[in-house]
Amino acid sequence: MKRLLFFFIILISFITYGQNGQIPIEDAINSFDIDSVQKTKVGYQYWFLSKEELDGRTIKMSVVKPGLFTHAPHKHIQDEFFFILEGKAKFYLNGEERIVGPLTSLYCPSWSMHGIANAGEEELKYLVLQKYPKTEE
Repeated sequence: MKRLLFFFIILISFITYGQNGQIPIEDAINSFDIDSVQKTKVGYQYWFLSKEELDGRTIKMSVVKPGLFTHAPHKHIQDEFFFILEGKAKFYLNGEERIVGPLTSLYCPSWSMHGIANAGEEELKYLVLQKYPKTEE
């Protein structure tokens, strides 16, 4: 329960950080729409918030078929959070692996080698939250 509470505190601060005004309610709602998913080789993804929309912050849902993974372990400049919604995930971080289930958050610090794979017999659904660094213009 503490992990779930921590995740939602991070999510709220992630979304609201840097907001300097009000937006119309229509711009604050994004309901999942199966017709708007992006197909991938291993399932699909749905962007609730792309990096172009809110100062480099992103939220997407990834769905991965059993036994597959979106890509091999990798690293990048941005921190990354995963939040498991459904299924079993094999989480890889800097040479270690753990199997986790729903309502679990996973944190990948900047430049850490990390990956996530479906370790179950059903679809794996998880949220991915990132904050891309600002680029010089």
